[in-house]
Amino acid sequence: MGYLRSPLSTKLIPSIYILVFVVGVPANIVTLWKLSSRTKSICLVIFHTNLAIADLLFCVTLPFKIAYHLNGNNWIFGEVMCRITTLIFYGNMYCSILILTCMGINRYLATVHPFTYRKLPKRNFALLMCGLVWVTVFLYMLPFAILRQEYHLVQPEITTCHDVHNTCESPSPFQFYYFTSLAFFGFLIPFVVIVYCYTTLIRKLNAQDRRWMRYIKAILLILVIFTICFAPTNIILLIHHANYYYNNRNSDCIVKFLTILTIGQTTFK
Repeated sequence: MGYLRSPLSTKLIPSIYILVFVVGVPANIVTLWKLSSRTKSICLVIFHTNLAIADLLFCVTLPFKIAYHLNGNNWIFGEVMCRITTLIFYGNMYCSILILTCMGINRYLATVHPFTYRKLPKRNFALLMCGLVWVTVFLYMLPFAILRQEYHLVQPEITTCHDVHNTCESPSPFQFYYFTSLAFFGFLIPFVVIVYCYTTLIRKLNAQDRRWMRYIKAILLILVIFTICFAPTNIILLIHHANYYYNNRNSDCIVKFLTILTIGQTTFK
């Protein structure tokens, strides 16, 4: 429980959230304003617009997280708001992953299969892909809106939001399998798809003309940022829930801290 009172939780994390909020809100508003006036590259406009909307939704919930951490990890906004902020936090991450994957698929088709791509109704194709992403993420995030996220701790005298598990009862298999499937379908499969799309792009562009090297470097940068932003959170989520499920089935009535890495995701996005 020392983490709940540590400077990492009460000072560093809210400082990062404040920075993300101050930079992210105006940056995404400006991005949406600029995208609204663009008429070329309509597919990219649609994808970037949806990315900006997802990030903006995440940013507007940060004041609640900031107040929570600065208040010693004491949640004062109620169970409903706790569920909403948790849903939006995870929803933003997986929405971003899937939209970036859709962008990779779009670039792959445009470069590797240009004749097929020309036949596609590009605007409707991009809208359909983004629509499927939002519906998929919304359905997958429903457990965060249904399950209890707020827990009161007697020592210390605080109410946490998505930071602890109540282990008075045996761990639910649902949470373990849910987070496992979330990491698998929400990160691993999209990661494999995006790596395949961009490595195929690199091979094709490099074979065609060495002058594409700048574009190849940009692709490699996308892959690196994608990995840094999303891999740590999903790996630690998977390890945590596996450890919690297999090692705490017969534990005493305690409250267990949920260790989830969030700094990497919010810092690099």
